[in-house]
Amino acid sequence: MRVLIVFCHPYEESYAAALLERAQRALTDGGHDVRTLDLYRDGFDPVLSREEWLSYMTETDKNITALQTHVDALLWAEGLVLIYPTWMYGPPSMLKGWMERVWLPGVAFDVAPGRKSGLIGRLSNIRLFVVITTSGSPRWLLWLIRNPGRNMLMRGQRALFHPRCRRRWFQLYDMDHTSAEERNRFLDKIETGLLRFREESTSPPVS
Repeated sequence: MRVLIVFCHPYEESYAAALLERAQRALTDGGHDVRTLDLYRDGFDPVLSREEWLSYMTETDKNITALQTHVDALLWAEGLVLIYPTWMYGPPSMLKGWMERVWLPGVAFDVAPGRKSGLIGRLSNIRLFVVITTSGSPRWLLWLIRNPGRNMLMRGQRALFHPRCRRRWFQLYDMDHTSAEERNRFLDKIETGLLRFREESTSPPVS
């Protein structure tokens, strides 16, 4: 499987960087073709400019060309893995901006045909969607407020992908109070979970 990892964290020695390294290793060991976009290291500009907004629907091709490398990577992928820390109950602005600028009309979706219709997803190439994140908030608090970051990605964006897209959510809660042992266990959980995708994809069909 062709897997695109999108990594978003400003510090190269963060725990998130350890998650990235473990995910890359597990996916490569699983036989997948892996590419990584490191948004901070690549200097990605997350700001949707006035000019882009004015041409968003009328001259979409111009916006696509400006971000062709990112668009091509998104369309190349069969699996998409997002790795980031949860800040303010959602993805960092850098990652949110990447989606706003790269997931363009004609690339990720078509505008809904009517007032009460949903948008039409175009990323049918994405058959596996994985999110790996950490949060300072404990599990009970995020579930109390219905975990808006998870709902945005796992529910709101699901319409863009293949109808049978497999989705997996990995979250380490209460990050500020975890022990080294707990963080290591979460790294192992990521590795085991990602290696399992090879087993699922190579297992014979049930007769």
